Amino acid sequence: MKHHLSLAGRSDPLFSDDAITLIHQTARGIPRAVNNLALQSLVAAFLDGRGIVDESSARAGIAEVTSD
Repeated sequence: MKHHLSLAGRSDPLFSDDAITLIHQTARGIPRAVNNLALQSLVAAFLDGRGIVDESSARAGIAEVTSD
């Protein structure tokens, strides 16, 4: 995730370490799943008015993706 953000021109952190860990564990390292969870986590952080994706935003994003 950090590598992709740097390719996009982002040098400062956008995801906290605990959010990255949670997303990676939930996605089991599958790149497409990581991308989907990260995107929904970004949306959750934005909706909460946060400048960084923290663990609570990641949990909200994961809930959005994994709910039926």
